[in-house]
Amino acid sequence: MMRTMKHRFLIFVGLLVATTNASAQLRVEISGVGSNQIPIAIAAFADESVAPAQISAIIKADLERSGVFKIIDAGTLSDTGVIDYGLWKSRGADALVVGSVQRSADGRFEVRYKLLDTIKSAQLSTLGQTVQPQFTRLSAHKIADDIYHKLTGVRGAFATRIAYVTQEGKQYRLEVADADGEAVQVALRSNEPIISPAWSPDGTKVAYVSFEKKKPIVYVQNLVTRARTVVANEKGSNSAPSWSPNGTQLAVALSRDGHTQVYIVNADGSGLRRLSNSNGIDTEPQFSADGNSIYFTSDRSGGPQIYRMSASGGEAKRITFGGNYNISPRIASDGKTLAYISRRNGNFQLYALDLTDGQERRLSDTSNDESPSFSPNGKYIMYATESGRRKTLAVVSVDGQVKQRLTTQAGNIKEPTWGPFMK
Repeated sequence: MMRTMKHRFLIFVGLLVATTNASAQLRVEISGVGSNQIPIAIAAFADESVAPAQISAIIKADLERSGVFKIIDAGTLSDTGVIDYGLWKSRGADALVVGSVQRSADGRFEVRYKLLDTIKSAQLSTLGQTVQPQFTRLSAHKIADDIYHKLTGVRGAFATRIAYVTQEGKQYRLEVADADGEAVQVALRSNEPIISPAWSPDGTKVAYVSFEKKKPIVYVQNLVTRARTVVANEKGSNSAPSWSPNGTQLAVALSRDGHTQVYIVNADGSGLRRLSNSNGIDTEPQFSADGNSIYFTSDRSGGPQIYRMSASGGEAKRITFGGNYNISPRIASDGKTLAYISRRNGNFQLYALDLTDGQERRLSDTSNDESPSFSPNGKYIMYATESGRRKTLAVVSVDGQVKQRLTTQAGNIKEPTWGPFMK
């Protein structure tokens, strides 16, 4: 099957699904840093050893991984103590993080933190959370999100989760993990391929293509009840589900009428309607963030390129012109950046197109990339690639300066997707 037919997405199951721990954690390797890093001092939280997770270490790792911050070790400080702003300013820190952890009689943990501006000698933010032991890591990610937001103006995505497929032999596992690759859980196991997963905007349902009936069928599954709905089981191929922003519809690629074309269907499987009408293959549909447009891959011009049309159908406009082979469109949450895979000089690599000025940028230095997926804040892109003949995951910032590699000791990992912001 040609590469344009390999529709790759993954589903975020979060904390809504009862799962079992996977056998191997992801290992994150970081290379490159962003320009104009913000120097920030992070103190060990007072009494944080009573918690099952070291809060300050997780915060440091999150901020370091972003490439936006330069971390300064601040020893141990309490959030209730007197702060010498001048001291930390003299040590080169623009901001200081302090906090504490207390264990309550019912076994929960109270996690408190403050973000302090050493330049203005003022408090920028404060946050208090009372959490069950299993959510102490999440509380640290939320603090890192708050710091990122307060100091950059952009919402942090450390408390989100990622999902991907691990393949070992003939077994496929849908796994989910924290955005830092920790706390891996198995959401689904199958002896038949599962492809093109995509989650609903609120993270409560997942659409995917399963081959369990020996043909590709699109399902929507409720992550809480596990109930499944067949959304598309037409003659031929049923593939590439993508949710509308309001979660009521999906765009799918079906070959029921011959060539694969783009269709719209309600999330309960009703109201199937054809959108595209070409003599070529139209596939890999993706809704724009506002729901008004659909980006998709088509070979109507001879080779696969990315087009955009109204979500109600009609005339399509070609978007990509660099190179003669561009597939797998993904659009950032602000609608300004398009990520895709382009074949140039025999290499399949990740590219980003600024839709406001038409500038194109190659973001990867690998040669067999697939399945791009934006972080929910639009600042990073996760994708699948190869390393030493094994499938791995990688993350790159949209400016191409910060790179991460996520690997595991067990099997191949592929088809990543980054989960939505959760309330």
